[in-house]
Amino acid sequence: MSSPLPTQQQILDFIASSDQPAGKREIARAFGIKGQDKIALKALMRDMADKGLLETGPGKSVHKGGGLPKVTVLRVADVDDDGQIFATPERWDSDAPAPRLRVKERGKRRPLGIGQRILARTEEAGKGWIAHPMKILPAASDELIGVVHEEGGKLWLKGLEKSSRRDLPVTDANRASAGDLVQAERSGGGARAGARVTRILGDPFQPKSFSLIAIHKHEIPHVFSGELLEEAGRVAKLDLGEREDLTYLPIVAIDPADARDHDDAIWAEPDGRGGFRAIVAIADVSYYVRPGSQLDREARRRGNSVYFPDQVVPMLPEILSAEICSLKAGKDRAAMACHLEIDAQGKLERWRFSRARVRLAANIAYEDAQAAIDGTSPLPLPGGAGGGAGTSISERESGSGSPTPNPSRKREGDSVELASSPCAMPELERADLVEQTLKPLWACWKLLARARAARGPLDLDLPERRIELDETGRIESVAPRDRLDAHRLVEDFMIAANVAAAKALEVKAAAVMYRVHEPPSREKLVALKEYLASLDMPFAMGQVITPATFNRVIERVPDENILPQVMEQILRSQTQAYYTPKNAGHFGLALGSYAHFTSPIRRYADLLVHRSLVGAYKLGPDTGDTGLTAKEAETMEATGDKISKLERRAMEAERETNDRYIAAYLAEHVGEIVKTRITGVQSFGFFATVEEFGGDGLLLARDLGAEYFRYDETLHALVGEQTRTRYALGDRLELRLIDANPVSGGLRFELPEGKGGGGSSRSKRSDRRDKGKGKRKDRGKKRRRR
Repeated sequence: MSSPLPTQQQILDFIASSDQPAGKREIARAFGIKGQDKIALKALMRDMADKGLLETGPGKSVHKGGGLPKVTVLRVADVDDDGQIFATPERWDSDAPAPRLRVKERGKRRPLGIGQRILARTEEAGKGWIAHPMKILPAASDELIGVVHEEGGKLWLKGLEKSSRRDLPVTDANRASAGDLVQAERSGGGARAGARVTRILGDPFQPKSFSLIAIHKHEIPHVFSGELLEEAGRVAKLDLGEREDLTYLPIVAIDPADARDHDDAIWAEPDGRGGFRAIVAIADVSYYVRPGSQLDREARRRGNSVYFPDQVVPMLPEILSAEICSLKAGKDRAAMACHLEIDAQGKLERWRFSRARVRLAANIAYEDAQAAIDGTSPLPLPGGAGGGAGTSISERESGSGSPTPNPSRKREGDSVELASSPCAMPELERADLVEQTLKPLWACWKLLARARAARGPLDLDLPERRIELDETGRIESVAPRDRLDAHRLVEDFMIAANVAAAKALEVKAAAVMYRVHEPPSREKLVALKEYLASLDMPFAMGQVITPATFNRVIERVPDENILPQVMEQILRSQTQAYYTPKNAGHFGLALGSYAHFTSPIRRYADLLVHRSLVGAYKLGPDTGDTGLTAKEAETMEATGDKISKLERRAMEAERETNDRYIAAYLAEHVGEIVKTRITGVQSFGFFATVEEFGGDGLLLARDLGAEYFRYDETLHALVGEQTRTRYALGDRLELRLIDANPVSGGLRFELPEGKGGGGSSRSKRSDRRDKGKGKRKDRGKKRRRR
C-alpha cells in the first residue's frame, strides 16, 4: 500500500528538525515513500521550489527557502567587544540581506579571525542563526571572472552561470570598458556586494577566453611550479634501463589527427591457429612519475588532463606528456607492454605484462588508417614525400597554457610520422606498413568485435561534434565527428588490455583501481518505462536488466526521427561510472572485471594500475621505487573517490566550454529560424537542441502564447489546456534563435512567429506514429560504445 505524501509543512518541519543535510532520499525514507510514489514526491518538492519554499544546497540537499543549508561554508565577518564571533555565508544569491550567524565554539579551538573560512553546521534559533564550526578551511580567492556591461549609466559585472540571478556593480573599473572579459575581486557582502576589476583579459571572443572561463570557474590547476618543472626535466633524462626489447616490431599508434600525447600503440600477428598474438604498448609513466614525488602529488591533485578546443590542461608537464612519455615514431620509448593471446572466437586466452623498449613504426591519424584499409587513399607521408621523419599535425602546440593555432584542421600529407632515424628499424614503405601492420590489426579486431557482439555491451550511437578553429583560434565550423571502424578497432584493443590488467592483478590479489559502472537504479528504470510508454513502447520492469535489454529497446524504435532521443533517455537512465578498489563490474561493457590501464599520461587511475602491476609482478627496472606503496594501497578507496570527482569536474568544464564555443558560433545567426529537437521539458518551459550544431537553449512556457500550458511529467510534455497542443520530449520543430550568449553558453528561442505565434512549428506526437513513417532503414547499423 502506498504511503500518503507528506504535506508541504511536514516536509519543512522534517528539514528543520533533521541534524543532517536532507534531500529527496532522506525525506522519502522518513515518510516511508517507495516506488512510483517517489515521482509524486519529486513533483511536490519541485512545486515547493517554484514557490520559493525550498532551495537546493550542496550535495542535492534542500533547505527552507530564504534559509541556509544544514552544512555550509561561512566567512568570519566580525568579533564584538565580548569576543563573540559572527559569520556570514560565503555565497548568498538572494536579494534579501544575508543572515548573520553567531558562531558557537567548543573546546580550546584556536580563535577565529576576521576573513577566515569555516565549514559549519547551521541551526535556526528563534529569529537568528547559530553556526557550529566543523573545520577551518584554507583561504579562498574572492576572484571573479565575467563580462563588463553598461546599464543605466553604470558598469556591471555579469557572471558566468546561465542561471546567474545578480550582476554586481563595478566599484573600480580599472580602465575596463563594456564588453571586456575581466578578472575582478568581490568587495562587500550581501546587497552591497560589488566587484573591483583587477585584470582585463580582453575580448571574450579571443582564443582561449572560453577555456579560461572554465578553468577559473572550476578551479582547475593549469600552471606548473618552477620546482615541479625542474623535477620533470631531471626525470626526463633517466636512462630506460634493462627492458624487454620490442623495437624490432612494427608497432603503430592510431590517434586523432590533432593528438599531442600518444599513450598507446598496437601490433598483432596471426598465431597459426586461427587466433592472434597482439601487443598493446602503453607509455610507462610510472617509471618517471614515482610515488611521493612532486610530480606524483601534482598528478593526483589534477586527477586527469582536461581537453578544450583551444588548449589542453595536462596532468603532467609537457616535457613528459608530449615528449619523453609520448610514444613517437622513430624514438626509443619506455612502455608497459600487455601481451595478449586471442583465440579464434576473439576471447582472451592468456596475457602477460612486461616493461619494454619500443620504437614505433608510425603515428597514424584515424582517418588515414581507415582510408588505407578501405583502399581509398594511400598513407600520406610527412611533406607528401616518401621517407624522412617530419612533424605531423599530431605535434601541434597544445601544452599547458600555450596557444593552439588551428588545432582541429588536418593538413594533407602531415598526419603520419614514419621512423627514419639512423638507429630506427628499417623504414617501411607505405604499402608494407599497410600489409605488415594495419591489415593484421584489422583481422585481429574482427575477432575482438565478434566476441564483443556475443557479450552484448550497451550499444549507443550518440553524435559527437567537433569544433574546428582556424589559424587564429577563432571558430571555423561545428561539425559531426565521424565514427570510423578505426576508432572501434583501437577502442576494442584498449578494452582487451584493460580487462587483462584487472584480471592479472586479481590473480596476485593485488590492489586494483577498478573502473565500475553499476546497473541502473529502479527509480531511473521507472522513469524510462514511463517515457517509453508515451511512445507506445512497453518496457517490462520484472525482467533481468542487462545491456542487451536496452539494445533490444533501440532495435524496436519504430521511427528513425526519435531514435536519438530514445538513446539519450537510455543514456540518462544509466549510472555514472567511477573509480574504486571494490569491484562491482562494468554494466555498460558487460564485463565482470575492468580497470583503466591504457592512458597513464592523462589519467591518474591508470598510473596506479601500472604501479600495482609493477609491484605484483616485480617488473623491472627500479621495481622498488616505481611500484605501488603500502600507503597507496591502503588509501585506494579515498583516492578513487577523489579522482572520480576530478573526472566529473573535467567533463563539466569541457562541456561548458563547448557550449560557449557553439553559442559564439550561433551568435552570428541570431534572428534566424533553426531546426531543433526538444531534449528536456519542465514546468517553466522546454529545452531544445539545434540539430545541426548541438547547442542547447530554452524556450519559456510564458512565450508560448496566451494559452496556459500544463506540465505533464508522465508524458514529458507541456500540454495546452484548450487546444491540447503538446510540446514533448523528442519533438522536432523549427524555432527562432533570439539570443546566444558566448560567456554563459546559453541560447534562447521563441516560436517562429514570435511570442504566442501560430502553431505551424508545433510538433504533434501523433505525427510520429504515421503508419511506419520514418522506419529505420538499417537495423544492423553499428553504434557507439561506451
